Amino acid sequence: MENLFLTIVLAPLVGSLLAGLFGKQIGRTASHWVTISGVALSCALSFYVMKLFVMDGMASYNESVYTWLVSDGIKFEIGFLVDKLTAIMLVVVTFVSLMVHIYTIGYMHDDPGYQRFFSYIALFTFSMLMLVMANNFLQLFFGWEAVGLVSYLLIGFWYTRETAVFANLKAFLVNRVGDFGFLLGIAAVLMYTGSLDYATVFAKVPSLVGETMQVFPGTEWSVLTVMCILLFIGAMGKSAQVPLHVWLPDSMEGPTPISALIHAATMVTAGIFMVSRMSPIFELSTTALAFILFIGAVTALFMGFLGLIQHDIKRVVAYSTLSQLGYMTVALGASAYSAAIFHLMTHAFFKALLFLAAGAVIIAMHHEQDMRKMGGLRKYMPITYWTSLIGSLALIGFPGFAGFFSKDTIIEAVHAATKLDHATWVHSFAYFAVLAGVFITALYSFRMFFLVFHGKERMDDHTREHLHECKAVVTVPLILLAIPSVLAGYLLSDVVMGDYFGTAIYVAQANDVIGALAADYHGILGFLLHGVQGPAFWLAMGGLFSAWFIYMKRPSIADWFQDKFGFLHTLFENKYYMDDLFIKVFAGGGRMLGKGLWKQGDVNVIDGLIVNGSAATINWFAGVVRVVQTGYLYHYAFVMILGLLGLLSWFVWWGA
Repeated sequence: MENLFLTIVLAPLVGSLLAGLFGKQIGRTASHWVTISGVALSCALSFYVMKLFVMDGMASYNESVYTWLVSDGIKFEIGFLVDKLTAIMLVVVTFVSLMVHIYTIGYMHDDPGYQRFFSYIALFTFSMLMLVMANNFLQLFFGWEAVGLVSYLLIGFWYTRETAVFANLKAFLVNRVGDFGFLLGIAAVLMYTGSLDYATVFAKVPSLVGETMQVFPGTEWSVLTVMCILLFIGAMGKSAQVPLHVWLPDSMEGPTPISALIHAATMVTAGIFMVSRMSPIFELSTTALAFILFIGAVTALFMGFLGLIQHDIKRVVAYSTLSQLGYMTVALGASAYSAAIFHLMTHAFFKALLFLAAGAVIIAMHHEQDMRKMGGLRKYMPITYWTSLIGSLALIGFPGFAGFFSKDTIIEAVHAATKLDHATWVHSFAYFAVLAGVFITALYSFRMFFLVFHGKERMDDHTREHLHECKAVVTVPLILLAIPSVLAGYLLSDVVMGDYFGTAIYVAQANDVIGALAADYHGILGFLLHGVQGPAFWLAMGGLFSAWFIYMKRPSIADWFQDKFGFLHTLFENKYYMDDLFIKVFAGGGRMLGKGLWKQGDVNVIDGLIVNGSAATINWFAGVVRVVQTGYLYHYAFVMILGLLGLLSWFVWWGA
């Protein structure tokens, strides 16, 4: 088994190194072949691992591969924990990554950084695989930082653009904030359990219930709550939760394939996976779960609003990702971990599909991304049109599509959580947020769909004359992603309502909302029938109809709303002024503080008073001494006489 798991992890790394170090020597074609072959091998073996768990009943694998260091009994090692949670992540990551690799051949065909790009995305896949297969916090942190590093390189791939450089720096710095909290959380785990190994930590954390610590003098905090919130701050950065969400929309500056890879199946899902993996810790703190629930609800609802006023096709999909990540986080806060992972899986397929479809549109439009300059593309790009429709229907949760099953499960789980004995206003707010988010999602999703593919053609004549469907290397990944965007939801019975995860996920009996849903579950057909009678279905249909009526039949309504509620439009356009807060207040304030410390502390005190001041004092003293040293004998005789008189006077005085 060890060799199997090592091959899954290392195959993309080998491809990355070959394309990155020897790309010029082996050429463009060989570069994409070595990376695609590596990821394809990982993907095939990941499906084999899934088969071993699902069909052959394989037990969880938890072994150390390499021990790097042992200090005071603490082991720093590389090891693999492969169970059903890992297996589902392996399949999602490698399959979506493979589709992105193939698609990249067409999208990046004329780019001078072709080999470099393939090297980066293969390295990104390796980093994510290391993260999801880790059996200890050290390796988890390595994978966590590695995906952050490669995302920095990919977001700023076109480094000659100022906007790309700004975007990757922004992503890097915002994630450092989250990662600082994450590192403190790992430090707390090590300090209170004495281990970095998952199994050991999970066995010891129940003994920490009731134990407190002083974060600030005179205040007692629950150790487990502090530990969980610090770990979740890391997830807030990686999974772009409010207020650490600001990096993700700007990361659209990277090429479209990496937008699909980062925002659909890999980096942004790392936080969701991490919290699910750490469920034995999080389940011991209701305060931390309530905090997670609130953050997720705010993100799901308020990030959806921002998708309504975007004109850049990729930014609409990016804000959709933010909102959907909020749904996953809400599920985590409601202790519906299996529902969160299920939505992670379905979302990975249909969101990668939407990003790649947007990329196909951008290729056809000669890299135009403004939806106001599109329209009527349906007849020019039929494959992109139908696959985009499938992705959009899955996103809004249309019955029968993958998103319907996963999103409705989350909504039902949150509704069940409002009935728990320890439910608070946060649970009620979260239920309202996820329901309202359904209408908003349908509205901005089909606003984009109708503006791009329907209505009058708003592009210039030159663009219109050259419009055509993309090559097979672009459209085939769209078709392959469209299939699970429809069918993946039918795994609901096994993955969520059944006991698929087993011991991979722990849920306290008092928080078992999925168990309550499973008790009333009567199969896929019953879930479908229940869903079309529920409020989520009608809200989705209301959003879809509103998008069609406003943007196809009565465009003046959108203009009227903008005029009538200009303050809201301004608020949304400025993204709730969160960027201003970070850039002007925190970053600007930090620079002002640094400048003040430099001028007053460095220039005036250190340089002026200490360095230059001591030099000036010595110079003054030397000037005085220099005047005394005249070189005349009678001057020295006079000084000697004065000294002698002084000594005599002192002796006489002392004697008296």
